[in-house]
Amino acid sequence: MSGLLTRAIVGTLDRIASHFVSRDPASQHLETGRRGEEAAYFHLRTLGYVMVARNFRSSRRHGEIDLIGWDGEVLCFIEVKTRSSHDVKPAEAAVDHAKRRELAAVAREYLRSMPPSCQWRFDVVSVYYEEQSHEPRIELFQNAFSVS
Repeated sequence: MSGLLTRAIVGTLDRIASHFVSRDPASQHLETGRRGEEAAYFHLRTLGYVMVARNFRSSRRHGEIDLIGWDGEVLCFIEVKTRSSHDVKPAEAAVDHAKRRELAAVAREYLRSMPPSCQWRFDVVSVYYEEQSHEPRIELFQNAFSVS
């Protein structure tokens, strides 16, 4: 119940804040991404993930991991991609080779604090905000890619 209440409060505050924030395209793009990460966070929690970090950065590496959480005994590094349409390419396709390398480097930094036996994987969450729907459409791609 408390998760639903928190989600409702965050949504209400987002709607109120949207009346006071500028509407330039750059800030709108960032706002859409932030909303997508928020939606992904709550969606993953309903699937049983135990979230342990948001927007994790390392002082030693460039980049950021959107969400980190446990799915059972597996630590998941989660990249969230948010789109307002399917027009260009699927959101998950934006996690290209360069982005994967960046995520892997930051994940290695996080794993330094974990036991060597820790199981881990990379997940990708696509969030689509389509005009005809009030709720986003969310797709989870578990073990979306591996790194060598």
